[in-house]
Amino acid sequence: MGRIIASVRIDNISDPSKSMRCDALVDTGASYMVLPSAWKDRLGELEAIGTVDLETATQQVLQGEICGPVRIQIEGFRPIYNEVLFVDMTPEDGIYEPLLGYIVLEQSQAAVDMLGHRLIHVKRMDLK
Repeated sequence: MGRIIASVRIDNISDPSKSMRCDALVDTGASYMVLPSAWKDRLGELEAIGTVDLETATQQVLQGEICGPVRIQIEGFRPIYNEVLFVDMTPEDGIYEPLLGYIVLEQSQAAVDMLGHRLIHVKRMDLK
């Protein structure tokens, strides 16, 4: 199975001068746009919506902070307005790996092409 990486731009809606671009691992097991807590200052002042308990694939329980609102745009797809989840991460070789979860994918009309190892545009949203 291959890894799918997408370029994502995230903007602070309240302060458009605060934005960032990153490469994120497409993770359909994650729900939110997950960013390392170390990057929180890059987006400036965001409203802290609350904290949530998270369970990793290794069954480790972590706490994350949901903040927003932000504008999220996956390269090649329409922008959406949502929240981000900040989590304490340990960088591997000094590099963090943000996660692009299924809520953001669905809202952006992006689907995972498992054969082509890429994101593709969904022509119609599901209403059934």
